[in-house]
Amino acid sequence: MLWLSSIDQTAPALPAVWLIATETQPTNLPERSELRRSLARETLARQFGLTEDAVEIGHEPAGRPLIVRPRGSGLHLSLATRSGLVAIALAHRPVGVDVERVALASEPPLAALHPGERRWLESLPAAARPLAFAQLWSAKEAYVKALGAGFMRAPESFSVRLDSAERFAIVDEANGGRSSGFLTLTKNGGHETMAAAFVTLD
Repeated sequence: MLWLSSIDQTAPALPAVWLIATETQPTNLPERSELRRSLARETLARQFGLTEDAVEIGHEPAGRPLIVRPRGSGLHLSLATRSGLVAIALAHRPVGVDVERVALASEPPLAALHPGERRWLESLPAAARPLAFAQLWSAKEAYVKALGAGFMRAPESFSVRLDSAERFAIVDEANGGRSSGFLTLTKNGGHETMAAAFVTLD
């Protein structure tokens, strides 16, 4: 598993996630979508050794991105954008990636969490909760993206456990048990702290 930070980098092996900090601050969904798709095309073109116009990104009916061209790559793609940071994940298996801003000035919305996650967050000192919530929520979003469901799956219906600063585990009895993924912290173009999470499924 590789974390990369520049579209100029190619991954010597997969899975890999590119976390691209930009100065752009999209104000609506179409702008966010265009930012991540344009950076993804450029990144994939470099990875495949192609020109950008040879790369096309489409979407499944439920919204999950897919590589339309080049045909037959057999690779899975996931994209995320938050506060100018773009995440691009590429893997041989279904994959999800998400990024969340660590909102130091706000209280996490505990009601959206699994009861076990809520109890764990409430046990932390107040100053530690914004980071822990951003890591939990990015892991939850990455997981439902890998499933291809988005939050058609209720976020409280499965549980994330942060095992370390770099790893998390998911317990989802309704979908076959357990999965695990990777965490990291980075900065966006405005130098805010961002939590990123990545997961692949068997």
